Amino acid sequence: MMHLSLCTISFRHHLVSLPELATFAARSGLDGIELWAAHARSLRSQPALSGRWLDAMNLDVSMLSDYLPFTGPARKGEEKLGELCEMAEHWNTTKLRIFAGKKASADNTELEVQSLVSRLRDYCQQAQESGRELLIETHPHTQADTIASTLELLSAVDHPALKINLDVLHIWEAREDPIKAWHLLSPHVHHLHFKNISQREHLPVFAPENVYSAAGSREGMVPLFNGAYDFADFIEMLPRDRVHSASLEWFGHDPCGVIAEDSQQIRRVRAGRLCEA
Repeated sequence: MMHLSLCTISFRHHLVSLPELATFAARSGLDGIELWAAHARSLRSQPALSGRWLDAMNLDVSMLSDYLPFTGPARKGEEKLGELCEMAEHWNTTKLRIFAGKKASADNTELEVQSLVSRLRDYCQQAQESGRELLIETHPHTQADTIASTLELLSAVDHPALKINLDVLHIWEAREDPIKAWHLLSPHVHHLHFKNISQREHLPVFAPENVYSAAGSREGMVPLFNGAYDFADFIEMLPRDRVHSASLEWFGHDPCGVIAEDSQQIRRVRAGRLCEA
């Protein structure tokens, strides 16, 4: 089974309300919404919008996505995580997506890795005490930028609240096989990110400083099944004996049109595989 979500960050430059997004999601056959923490903070003035409200629409918040600091005073990070846990409670989600620092695994010194591991373990304990789990995203320029570095991080932290948000394209960007990544990381994968690119040379378009800019380039961003990575193979490979929670992480133009079509195509791919079995 596929539990598919849209990302509110896809609409970061659009004048659209959460009720409108929820209506679109429900009509498009989506199951949930991945809520950007910046949007969750802005919605505090509308407390009637909540996890219970979404549940009435047969939707949920699949994941709350934000960033935690791994340098500077530990207290600031603890306070920010406490805030995230409170928002997660309001939206009735257990999953908090973060990144493992801001440096590539190859660039971190041994002491820097030890410091990151210690801070992450403390964050995991705080999250667990609040009934939440932390999902580290596989992402370039972080400690979880390869399969090996992600496995090493999981082993070093060694905490049950630490899980993985497997960003399929970023694994491919690291010139590794996403299907191999799935097989090695699957016990820890609690969410997936799906997006694609027309050509490998356009991958820098996903750099945060570009995608967050309203004037940023969108060159190379394509619907999920029109890109350089073969998502049909990956989606067909996913085992049937578990629910696969995934977000359609679209940063380009016409988010409603692309997300609706991608979700329908994912359903077709999965249904075709099931029919063949």
